[in-house]
Amino acid sequence: MSKFTIHNLETVPAASKAMLEQSNKAYGMVPNLHGVLAESPNTFEAYQVLHKLFSESSFNAEELTVVWQTINVEHGCTYCVPAHTAIAGMMNVDSALSDALRNRAAMPTAKLQALHDTTLLMVRKRGMLSDAEMEAFFAAGYGQQQLLEIILGLSQKVISNYVNHIAHTPTDAPFQQFAWEDNK
Repeated sequence: MSKFTIHNLETVPAASKAMLEQSNKAYGMVPNLHGVLAESPNTFEAYQVLHKLFSESSFNAEELTVVWQTINVEHGCTYCVPAHTAIAGMMNVDSALSDALRNRAAMPTAKLQALHDTTLLMVRKRGMLSDAEMEAFFAAGYGQQQLLEIILGLSQKVISNYVNHIAHTPTDAPFQQFAWEDNK
């Protein structure tokens, strides 16, 4: 099995150095995912740009968490589920919502359930939603913009989830308290 390098500020390739320095400044550490992504400057930059754009989408903190964690759990990402559990806490998202997402349980509101269900359908059906599935999403109070923004969030999560799968990225120390295993 190949072992992926988790770069730090001393080993980072020159083209990724500024991005890794920014990660260190923003988080007070170099997240292991970012250390792995640093091997490919273009992939690292794409991930960061997609993360920024999705974070600035029309979704509020709860909705961002629903999209991120729905995808993380469905993809079985043992790195991202703990990280996004901590991130949700930093965003003041109720821990009951995080627990429900981690445990594949019902969402606390019909609107969040519609977001969760539609995100899950996007992943499972590779974006091939039926008219009825889209209408159910719209009937819950979302619009075309939010449907497109699920795809934006999915794009970001495909990068991080897939990288973590192939690199077997270890969970960062601050997130280990939120360790998660896929009990699907």
